[in-house]
Amino acid sequence: MILFSDLIEELRNNILSNRDNLHRILNRNPNIAYQKLNELAIFTGSRYSLSLQLHFPNSKKIFDIDSYGTENIGIVVDKFRRTFPIPREEIKHMAIEALGNSVQVHDAYMYEGKEGVKIVLEKGRIEVLPGSIHLWCKVDDERIKNYVDWLMQNIYFR
Repeated sequence: MILFSDLIEELRNNILSNRDNLHRILNRNPNIAYQKLNELAIFTGSRYSLSLQLHFPNSKKIFDIDSYGTENIGIVVDKFRRTFPIPREEIKHMAIEALGNSVQVHDAYMYEGKEGVKIVLEKGRIEVLPGSIHLWCKVDDERIKNYVDWLMQNIYFR
């Protein structure tokens, strides 16, 4: 069974083992450092048969090497899947149960036969789609890891 926590731990280990090289490249050319970082993400994702992507909505975050692999992560399992294999209400209920009552959970991307769930956190959001998940938040909270592990087990790799 593929777990998010294992995937992220492997990504972080790959980044840490390449930290010095990434730091040298970053000082010379941030664009090349971004390419090398995504090569590590692609490699890690390929070992799990998925596409792992790291995003930098704030371009200055590229200089924060310690944050690599801890936030703004996209995982694409099946880009063509349009509906969830379980009821959407179950996904929403589990989000509140796992992440707490302070989160806001909404239906999202409900057009052209597609469905999705958006979870608004105190800091950031999680977008759950039938074939992918996008974490626009820090993933260092065990509650987030546990919820995404549940998603991996019940939606993406059932």
